[in-house]
Amino acid sequence: MGTIVSFHAHPDDESIGSAGTLARAVAEGHRVVLVFATRGELGEPVPGVLAPGEQLPVRRSAECFESAKIIGAARVEFLGYVDSGMMGEPTNDAPYCFWQAKVEHAAKRLALILDEEEPDVLTVYDDNGGYGHPDHIQVHRVGRRAAELAAVPVVAQGTINRDWMVRGMTGLAKEGGLPDGWEPPDLEAPNFGKPEAEITHRVDAVDYVDKKRSSMRAHASQMGPDHFMLSMPEPMFAMGMGTEFYIVDPPPNPASAPDLFVDLFTPLR
Repeated sequence: MGTIVSFHAHPDDESIGSAGTLARAVAEGHRVVLVFATRGELGEPVPGVLAPGEQLPVRRSAECFESAKIIGAARVEFLGYVDSGMMGEPTNDAPYCFWQAKVEHAAKRLALILDEEEPDVLTVYDDNGGYGHPDHIQVHRVGRRAAELAAVPVVAQGTINRDWMVRGMTGLAKEGGLPDGWEPPDLEAPNFGKPEAEITHRVDAVDYVDKKRSSMRAHASQMGPDHFMLSMPEPMFAMGMGTEFYIVDPPPNPASAPDLFVDLFTPLR
């Protein structure tokens, strides 16, 4: 049995970005641990979903545990930082937000968990955090440094394969497969994802898309039934969300690569 620690900025990030990888890892007998930098205090709740007086970070924390149960994660931890909000917002300057954390200090917090778990693989995000969110960028910086401190063999940077998404949407549009009124994300935005040429590995998680969708639904304060990802028809969801992409740089020595990594992560080239 191997161990994979998956480090995320906010509750629900684990569902969208890596739930397929994590659910497959559990199904294949490995241990999964989720770590969140914040409790998503600045998320925008779905209208009417919170009970009177219910605090959003408390609700989002509970949703993390429900998502973890669906995925099969064995442990959930929070580093204790505060959500920084979107890039350029005044909340980026709050003294206890994750964006303002000293990388070395935050990395030591994460490294304590890594030392306890001795993971084969740590997942973080790419250097732009997928789409430019400051907390996601900080996950990249903190996670990479923590992996150095704890001597984690493999760091897999979760990313969005921009070319894959463009090909998929273009193909569905030609075949009339896009449902009326469905609005895809702006795939041409310069800070959205990475070109395929920069991506090194993929994880085939098509067999686990039902768990991934259920994990996303567990975060009901953030994703209602009409959310653009949850409203995808099943074939589109499987196509767009059933393969998860990573940048592994540097790659592990093939002779000493952990079995968990070799079994789950397939090189793109």
